[in-house]
Amino acid sequence: MFAQVFRTFALVSFILTSMIGPLSFAKEHENKDTLIPRSILFGDPEYIHVQISPDGKHLAYLAPHSGVLNVWVGSANELKSMRPVTNNQKRRVRDYFFSYNNEYILYIDDQDGNENWRIYRVDIKTGEQITLASFNKVQVRVAAVSPNFPDEILIGLNQRRPDLHDIYRLNVRDGKLTLLYENNNFFNIICDDDFNIRLGIETTTDGGGIWYLLDKDFSKSKLMTVAQADFISTYPITLNKTGDLLYLIDSRGRNTAALTSIDLNTRKSKLLADDKLADIQDVLLQPSTKIPQAYEVNYEKPKWSLLDNTLQKDWNYLKTVSPGEFKVIDRSLDDNTWIIVFLQDDGSPRYYFYDRSKGSARFLFAAKPKLNNLPLTHMDPVIIYSRDKLPLVSYLSLPKDVRVSPAKAKFPVPLVVLVHGGPNARDEWGYDSEHQWLANRGYAVLSINYRGSTGFGKKFVNAGNREWGGKMQDDLVDGAEWAIKQGIAKPNLIAIMGGSYGGYATLMGLTKTPTFFACGVDIVGPSNLETFLKTIPAYWKPFYAEMKIKIGGDPETKEGQAFLASRSPLTFVDKIKRPLLIGQGANDPRVNETEAQQIVSMMESQHIPVTYVLYPDEGHGFARPENRLSFYAVAEAFLSEHLHGKFEPIKNDFENSSIEIKAGKQYLPKSLFPQ
Repeated sequence: MFAQVFRTFALVSFILTSMIGPLSFAKEHENKDTLIPRSILFGDPEYIHVQISPDGKHLAYLAPHSGVLNVWVGSANELKSMRPVTNNQKRRVRDYFFSYNNEYILYIDDQDGNENWRIYRVDIKTGEQITLASFNKVQVRVAAVSPNFPDEILIGLNQRRPDLHDIYRLNVRDGKLTLLYENNNFFNIICDDDFNIRLGIETTTDGGGIWYLLDKDFSKSKLMTVAQADFISTYPITLNKTGDLLYLIDSRGRNTAALTSIDLNTRKSKLLADDKLADIQDVLLQPSTKIPQAYEVNYEKPKWSLLDNTLQKDWNYLKTVSPGEFKVIDRSLDDNTWIIVFLQDDGSPRYYFYDRSKGSARFLFAAKPKLNNLPLTHMDPVIIYSRDKLPLVSYLSLPKDVRVSPAKAKFPVPLVVLVHGGPNARDEWGYDSEHQWLANRGYAVLSINYRGSTGFGKKFVNAGNREWGGKMQDDLVDGAEWAIKQGIAKPNLIAIMGGSYGGYATLMGLTKTPTFFACGVDIVGPSNLETFLKTIPAYWKPFYAEMKIKIGGDPETKEGQAFLASRSPLTFVDKIKRPLLIGQGANDPRVNETEAQQIVSMMESQHIPVTYVLYPDEGHGFARPENRLSFYAVAEAFLSEHLHGKFEPIKNDFENSSIEIKAGKQYLPKSLFPQ
């Protein structure tokens, strides 16, 4: 199970992405035709999440249907045959996959962002849809799939224990559920292709983990112990087809995480691949044997290397197909058909159908074809050194008419420091809607992989321990000061913006360095670290010890409470001197609505202006395109007022949005929200 669950924690652990005056549209740029519409940048893609059926006969993707991203299925050889097989009316289908019997699409969904996932089945021929697993206030997770059981999957349910998931066999034809394993220990469970539970991982009170092998009667024996320093960067990938080799990403005994294997019979470990600068980030597995064939590292840009020379011919050919960096995203079970995506920084991802037997790739579509011929800019990787000499891999996007060469500007412009969430996640090179939006509006955009970000070795990620609002925050300021020294940024026109941890960093930016930033945009960021830790969802409880170490304080002790208060923006509300915009989802299970309410209430009680935007049908971020468009319209007006950039006039940006202005509406122009 929960290899996916663990990676989700490691990548999004908390995902953990002057006073305000009246906003004005008077500064609308005279060259209106150069503005890329928000509706193109932040509307749903026309095609995304492309998959091939196990038998290679059917293609599927997410595409709009009735204005919402739904699953479309058709013949792999004829795009004209594609038709929608799901009919979500409000929120996009979150994730889906083909059943191994090639008859069904299985997909998961929640209710308004509450993360209580349910699983559904739709017949790709008849369109008949049934609910396979749906329980009130219970989270369903897909635990395992196997070609050996084409009519079944394994799922996890936290119905009995909210913090852990029991494992069930689920028959996708009749919906029958059969308990396989009552789980009282493990946050992560790995099964073989025969649906035997082989590996269980439990957390320890010191923030580490213990890996156990399980026999058929579920008796366990210790395989290895993972220390807290390695916890984020050591995790299982899969078992091979025969179930005797475990493949994993492993940072034990080294700095950067390597690809290794463990023979479960002899317990011997073998190094398969590593990189001196960056962790191995992704692994390409042969679809039948599950043997690793290639791996990706990503320091400044992604780079794939082969482990299996039988793919060399394919690799050589695919490099010639399209500009950009390619990635294999899906393969048929017989390995004759691949789905490829090409990534670039100044254009839409492009999908191709690759027939290995013919040695040819067929263009399918671009994810966002409306981006073609628009004035997109490049994203330049740069290495910025922190004040204590840590290399911070960062990404800079400059307005197209300002960029003269990589990371070089004709003249200084306003800057937006765009902070990623997590914080145990990272920024990457490639097309980014927020970068393109802000650069198109006249701003330089800088995303900084501050200490605590993943992908750059365990020393770097653990350098963020106890540094929420401390050295992690200093890294962001150091990056902005670098941009000033390089003649990129105007010193008095720098904004900070981000979601989740990035929202927290925004709030800390306006409290810890109250005059450095001109304004801030906080999206679903915690304001009080004590209440944040006390209100995490139950299924995060296994990681509680690790979270306390990362953040630096235990909310159950006086010492811990004092430390958490010292790193909480709420403690320093009276320091805020710059404009602040807050966006929040009412159903957010990770960063509760109270995190926004607390700081808004305190600011209002001290007569400090703040604008607070709430979405009653959203969770941790804004999934509905109508809500994204409305929020970015408000944010664009906000930034235009305080950084003096361009602004696209309001069109249909608020149509069908659930947006509610809970505070500070008086600071927004009436024309922003037409009745």
